[in-house]
Amino acid sequence: MLLDGKNHDNMYFAGRVFKLLCLDFKILENELKKLKRNFDDNLKNAKKGYEEENGKLCQIKKLNKGFYFINGTQGIAEGAIKSGIDIYYAYPMTPATPLLGELAKNEIKNNILVLELENEIAVINAAIGSAITGAKSMVGTSGGGFDLMTEALSMTGVAEIPLVAYLSIRPGPGTGVATYTGQGDLHMARHSGHGEFQRVVAAPGEPIEASEIISQLFYLSQKYKIPCIFLGDKHLAESGYTLDKEPKITKSEKLINLMRYNSYEKDSSGSATEDAEIIKKNIERRKKKIEQIKKEVSKFDSYKIHGNKNSKNLVISWGSTKGAILDAIKNIDCKFLQVLYIEPFSDKIKYELEKSKKIILVENNSTGQLADVVAEKTGIIIPDSNKILRYDGRPFLSDELEEEIRRKMK
Repeated sequence: MLLDGKNHDNMYFAGRVFKLLCLDFKILENELKKLKRNFDDNLKNAKKGYEEENGKLCQIKKLNKGFYFINGTQGIAEGAIKSGIDIYYAYPMTPATPLLGELAKNEIKNNILVLELENEIAVINAAIGSAITGAKSMVGTSGGGFDLMTEALSMTGVAEIPLVAYLSIRPGPGTGVATYTGQGDLHMARHSGHGEFQRVVAAPGEPIEASEIISQLFYLSQKYKIPCIFLGDKHLAESGYTLDKEPKITKSEKLINLMRYNSYEKDSSGSATEDAEIIKKNIERRKKKIEQIKKEVSKFDSYKIHGNKNSKNLVISWGSTKGAILDAIKNIDCKFLQVLYIEPFSDKIKYELEKSKKIILVENNSTGQLADVVAEKTGIIIPDSNKILRYDGRPFLSDELEEEIRRKMK
């Protein structure tokens, strides 16, 4: 027992905590007896705290069947397995490493192969090799490792090779703060690689969305033969969530064709070409995928609205900030627009923003990168005075965030 029996407040709050966690008061009483000193006073104060606690959170012990506890990494793994992943390549890099272990521990049971290679360049090139033979391939890394993958990522664009990449963000640049969280790699996910090629970038806010989105990315990568990037971070990967429903998994077929693959523009036989007409047609054909993918993504939840949907005050964010924002706005007149798909960006988001009088951005980075995306896609500028940014490697705390949102709304 951590209590020393000298502080009445300790005993009072011990009683409240026991009630909050649905623990039998008799357990606390027995522990207080072991302390011996000041038993009567300790018991009196503990009992007072136990009786005064309203016990709203006590419902966690009364959960019906169907509730379960899971972290973001497990959500990603579940979604990948149910999507029919064949092979996962990775080189350990925090905070993507937990997925390596999560998939590896049951690879025989799930009939998948998990391989750790010597570096991230080997990882993505091996995944490309597996993908062109028909395997559903996935790679995982953090920012510095993703830097090394970008040349090969461009190859998947020109050669039209399906690949799913897990980019688990930590604060950078460089090694940054290796064991903390951040959202500073949004622009890298959108623009990494040279030349122009199509990609999908999506970011879930909790494990159910993680499972659903990873399955959607396998579907999109196979159907349109493009790279799809799943954005996460340490906060999502390692936080635990109590959930009450199962994810909706999007099924996908393996649609790759065996042919000649290389990183050049090529003719119908797969040979490298410098013919102007063929190059132009190739680029235009790949470019047509943008609108096709956009229509496809509109079938999924490309964004969500939480809170008071009729409010004129709007908080916009993405990724693992979801939980803190939902808690922060419970008693505030505002709605929360959670962006799930950053590329392609839903046209409907512009309408939601235009009908709001106050737009507040919440992000775990120092520059407000989602605001840049919003400006690019909608023409709507979110002023710096309306941005709530945290960039010390820590996630948002709901009480602090609530206070800051209220201040911005004045």
